[in-house]
Amino acid sequence: MDEESTGALGQRAEQYAFRYLIRRGLIPVARNFRTRRGEIDLIMREARCIICVEVRYRASGSFVNARLSVDRHKQAKLGKTAAVFLARNPVFRNYCFRFDVLGINRDASGQLSVDWLQDAFRPNI
Repeated sequence: MDEESTGALGQRAEQYAFRYLIRRGLIPVARNFRTRRGEIDLIMREARCIICVEVRYRASGSFVNARLSVDRHKQAKLGKTAAVFLARNPVFRNYCFRFDVLGINRDASGQLSVDWLQDAFRPNI
């Protein structure tokens, strides 16, 4: 994965995360939901809960674990983008809502591991 462009790495990481979440029973709602405020990588559903998933990939040697790399600024952007999603999709108005971070970490041997932090943060919006 290291020799690929950053964009290609991000797309592969998102695809890996997407398949991972589906195998765990989540239902896809939207991928790469974009507004002028920002982007949400994956929007999934589990029962009556909408889950906004930020996918982060980190190669071996990275100083910060993937799931810890979502700072307050990014959290705020995700919250504002999620508000737009809800405004455009009122069918989900009465669903619970959470923000997850799914970290995909690659160790020195090339093995991938997934670190899924559910209900990772609550943005101030």
